[in-house]
Amino acid sequence: MSENGAALLDEVEAFHRRFNVFPLEAAYVAVALWDAHAHLVDAFDSTPRIAFLSPEPGSGKSRALEVMETLVPNRMMAANATANAMFRAVSATETRPTILFDEVDAIFGPLAGGDEQLRAFINAGHRRGASTWRCVGDGSSQTPTEFPSFCAVAMAGLGSLPDTILTRSVIVRMRRRAPNEVIEPWRKRLNEPEGHALRDRLAKWSASVRAQVDGAFPEMPEGVTDRPADVWEPLLAVADAAGGHWPARARVACLELVKAAKQSDKASIGIKLLTDLRLIFNGSERMPTAHILVSLNSLDDSPWADIGGKPLDARALAKRLGEYVTADNDPIKARNIKTGDGVVKGYYASDLHDAWTRYCPPLPESALLPLPALPRRSEAPSR
Repeated sequence: MSENGAALLDEVEAFHRRFNVFPLEAAYVAVALWDAHAHLVDAFDSTPRIAFLSPEPGSGKSRALEVMETLVPNRMMAANATANAMFRAVSATETRPTILFDEVDAIFGPLAGGDEQLRAFINAGHRRGASTWRCVGDGSSQTPTEFPSFCAVAMAGLGSLPDTILTRSVIVRMRRRAPNEVIEPWRKRLNEPEGHALRDRLAKWSASVRAQVDGAFPEMPEGVTDRPADVWEPLLAVADAAGGHWPARARVACLELVKAAKQSDKASIGIKLLTDLRLIFNGSERMPTAHILVSLNSLDDSPWADIGGKPLDARALAKRLGEYVTADNDPIKARNIKTGDGVVKGYYASDLHDAWTRYCPPLPESALLPLPALPRRSEAPSR
């Protein structure tokens, strides 16, 4: 008798709930689907990364990976690994590994300096067919060699991750357990066999639905497009194959986690600058640079007063805005503005408008009710 996919995913979710406290109900759904998708990676064109992140230690990030380790196929635990080790490990194994990368902040944290090769490996491996090229051999006899990098990757660490990794990831922002949040202690010797039994059942079920998910294009929730759609497409395909309540739960979780990622997105300081400028201009046609800088540096919730230890200045503003273009495809730059005291440098809203439209989030709708229309003079009531 074939396994009931919905019931099996329920058990995987319940297994996580015994040992993990996630911040949102949607996270339990996403994690269970990710565990299952790892058994079906070869059926998809992409594999989402999943990242357990928190601002402080003791938030359950490593425990989430420990539980996940027992449920995924060909798990490969890594901590403080190098890019060379990763792409050689992936290409050296006969079966595609699932990489569980703990303490990833040791590589990408603010004091670590980053590892561009490892970042490139994690990013490239998101897509099927992605490879890393390295020269192999000694001296003049080196030969360019292709190393496959497509594999499932789960990460845990403090702080955040490079922007390009975040956009390829399901993000679970962990937090310390509250006193009323009680979980079972993880006993590797006792609980690992339970996880392995679920893993083996996931493997058998995945084999039975592989033809169903291979090449599937699940219906995405309204508004989920581009990179978020790439991230969630394999997870929704798994949910559809499982059936029961999982297709509906998966789409609710998708919308919730995509929205949460956007709300906490610190991906681009350039977009933050454009958004703050739109706020400052507030309908003005033009504004002197000096006035812009005073306004930016006075915003409490923005970084402009301390960029590399000093406030944003005119040169830095020009450099950042010069990376964007006007509607005529010319770099945005300061222009002359006539004032009562002469001519000063500044920026025009017409030059910024195209970038505002393309990059900034939509303006929030006013929560205030519109004022009632006043009667026309001719319609005024007679005395």
